[in-house]
Amino acid sequence: MSILKKLVLLLGDVIVLYVSLAATVLIRYGLEAFDAQFGVHTAPFSAIFILWLFVFYLNDLYRYQAFQTRKRLFTKIFTAVIVSGAISAISFYLFPGLFELTPKTNLFIFSVISLVLLYAVRIIFLNLFTSGALKVIVLGSSPLIIETVKYLKENGHTGYSVIHWTERPSEQSLKEITEMARARKIDIVIVQPNLTKDLANRKALYQLLPLDVSVVNFPDFYEMLFEKIPLSELHEEWFIENVTARKPFYDALKRALDFVLGILGAIILSPFALLVAVGIKLTSPGPIFYKQERVGKGSALFTLYKFRSMRSGNNGPLWTTENDSRVTAFGRFTRFTHLDEIPQLINIIRGDISVAGPRPERVELAKQYEELPHYEMRHIIKPGLTGWAQINYRPSASLEEAYEKLRYDIYYIKNRSIFLDLLIALKTIRYLVTSSR
Repeated sequence: MSILKKLVLLLGDVIVLYVSLAATVLIRYGLEAFDAQFGVHTAPFSAIFILWLFVFYLNDLYRYQAFQTRKRLFTKIFTAVIVSGAISAISFYLFPGLFELTPKTNLFIFSVISLVLLYAVRIIFLNLFTSGALKVIVLGSSPLIIETVKYLKENGHTGYSVIHWTERPSEQSLKEITEMARARKIDIVIVQPNLTKDLANRKALYQLLPLDVSVVNFPDFYEMLFEKIPLSELHEEWFIENVTARKPFYDALKRALDFVLGILGAIILSPFALLVAVGIKLTSPGPIFYKQERVGKGSALFTLYKFRSMRSGNNGPLWTTENDSRVTAFGRFTRFTHLDEIPQLINIIRGDISVAGPRPERVELAKQYEELPHYEMRHIIKPGLTGWAQINYRPSASLEEAYEKLRYDIYYIKNRSIFLDLLIALKTIRYLVTSSR
């Protein structure tokens, strides 16, 4: 979903929350006491609204997927309101001195009103996305373009309507597209990159600009729509133009945050680490820690630390499968709870890995993955404890799945920022709590 649409949805949610609060105060206290009571409730509820918006984000209410069906949309909003309401109730009652309110009845009324209004506003946006969809012409015929055109035609909630698709544009067809753009008021022409290398094609596309038509490269459109990179469409020049190996200010700030978070995490989780260590010793023979060489930044090797979750000395496939017989009973618990990853805080403190980034692969797997296009780009930054691929896609168990995760990893490398790292951290917390992506 485009940033503009996300911002519009966010603004709509903020308005809905304050309207819901005003309606709640009006129902509870009447018109005469409205001004005074609304003033009393505004500050504490404003603080709570920040939590609500975070929950909305974690529940994917700012992504196209939430709009696929009305039932799915209502389910996601209902879940978000229930979770937000529960967090609000806990906050009000645990910190009464901070909020100076314990509004049990008001919070219930507010939650019901906001549920209704949030759903109603989302339905309005859904209708706007479909009825006011941007008119699109697509030029090109790669497998990924074919897949994307099919997706757009089947998912009107994306806000794009494919008016015309020319798989193999010619000079004559491009002239016809110019006339079509003028007659049908086309908004966007999506172009396969290799088409712009031809001088005649460039001149024909140039004629679209005065018609207020946006000419967009397919990789850019695909990245915006799916939040991953269409690697099969790209060549080396794209990486030269779009991928930066060094971001000095960001790199320094991220390293400082990694160090602080690593120290805090080690202190907070040390009691759990001790319990896990004892559990491993009591349930299976062998060392407590599992040490393995992984590939880091610049393809340099480093030792990654984890709590051992498999039987000692047990070899097998490089990929771990579901119900893998090598995993101990206690190891299944530590893997499910992700407690086996606590020792990686050592790697974060040492600077081997970051909190967010592509997951570091085993040396043997990395050698297999080298046959994937542009895989080496994955190593221009530090790997991470969690990452964009981890929160958007399941663990890979084949080359095909590793390729899909690579598309998410390259998206992160291209767009990495402290804000994106924060979003990854928030969604990782949701995944740890709910095991859902």
